[in-house]
Amino acid sequence: MIRFLDIANHTLFWYYLASNLAYLTMLIVALKTSADHQRRLQSNRLKWIKETPMAPPVTVIAPAHNEESSIRVAVRNLLELDYPELEVVVVNDGSEDRTLEEMREEFLLRPVRAVYVPEAKSAPVRGLYRSGVDARLVVVDKEPGGSKADAVNAGLNAATSPYVCVVDADSILERDALLRIMVPVLADPKRVVAVGGIIRVLNGSEIAGGHLRRVRLPRKSIEAIQVVEYLRAFLIGREAWGQGNMLMIISGAFGVFRTDLVRAVGGYRPRAIGEDFDLVARLHRHLRDKGADYHIHFVPDPMCWTEVPSDLKSLGRQRARWQKGLLDVLWPNRDMLFRWRYGRIGSLALPYLWLFELLAPVVEIGGIATIVLAACFGVLSRVFFMQFLIFGYAFATVISIGSVLQEEITYKRYNDWQDVARLVSYCFLEHFPYRQLHMIWRLQGLWQYLRGDMAWRPLERKGLSEQVQTE
Repeated sequence: MIRFLDIANHTLFWYYLASNLAYLTMLIVALKTSADHQRRLQSNRLKWIKETPMAPPVTVIAPAHNEESSIRVAVRNLLELDYPELEVVVVNDGSEDRTLEEMREEFLLRPVRAVYVPEAKSAPVRGLYRSGVDARLVVVDKEPGGSKADAVNAGLNAATSPYVCVVDADSILERDALLRIMVPVLADPKRVVAVGGIIRVLNGSEIAGGHLRRVRLPRKSIEAIQVVEYLRAFLIGREAWGQGNMLMIISGAFGVFRTDLVRAVGGYRPRAIGEDFDLVARLHRHLRDKGADYHIHFVPDPMCWTEVPSDLKSLGRQRARWQKGLLDVLWPNRDMLFRWRYGRIGSLALPYLWLFELLAPVVEIGGIATIVLAACFGVLSRVFFMQFLIFGYAFATVISIGSVLQEEITYKRYNDWQDVARLVSYCFLEHFPYRQLHMIWRLQGLWQYLRGDMAWRPLERKGLSEQVQTE
């Protein structure tokens, strides 16, 4: 028993060390990539992109289900995006409230007879509408499909542009976000097939008329600690993976894709739990199988602001669902592991996701249990425990602080020094006790998936209309 505990504890130590060294490497890559990106932006005049006829048309697809309280504001914001050729397709996914009626009244929707070819599978479409106020707005009214993927597929079938931008109807895009996210496409249109933008936490910020007026750190600790999570995940993780063309997820809240490629892989998988991760994985597989020269990019500064869960119950449901979505993608694509055809995706990106994302809750919760048992048996090594604290806690905390400092040095969205100080302080709480709660939720997600529980559990959200408003 003592021998087993000793092996288990040292395995946990090396696991934490490898995980943190991987993140340290990503932090270094992300810092360099961010600096290069800032230099490129200085040579790309967004005003020129806005006015040039060379910019390819983009269709923004926004699924909406029971969004009556904020749909008017959300659609107006999308129509106000700076971009030369823009189409907005809002998909009313079987809403049971007044979502469709609110749009009909605000935008004078009129039924249209148009060719609708269901290339991507979705629930039946009841009708198509075009705005009498702004002809760029098209509304697809469909039967409920039970998933966001189903709704996006209906929007994809109605899109007429060579690029589609998928957004959440309850998120806020900065006015120039679409211009910025299209910069990599304009720089290399032959190779860049998809681009992900950064997602930031909206909670606590001041908005008016659905527009972000002032960025503030959330007052609630459970929301503020998610700011640190998002900064580390996007500014370090996704930026580094994107630099190596190994980005495996583009957030469903804000991402651009080449329309023909999304249709070529059959659109979104309607029953996918993590539809955003699933689509990118299938795009990698499709393009690698064809031997294509391509790049899936990440851009850290086109901002999309979204509301995060503000209570433990909703947050736990969200993280459990994310973990189910991870397994739902990794298991069907296990044949890509360590196969030369899939290059760095099969040899680096997918093994990392298996080892340090999917199995992390099992390894870490099991490791903590063996540490407790070793302490109970009186065989816990003091040297080992100090190493565990240094590499399992202190090292990880430094990396989180690095993501916060990178945000402040590069983008400076939190201008109040008190907000910055609070962010840094939450870096010390993220890895204890928040991380342990997070691991329990992820274990629940794995268990739910393994026993066939695929139910979509809704989250409690305030909505755009109930966020902090300016006077």
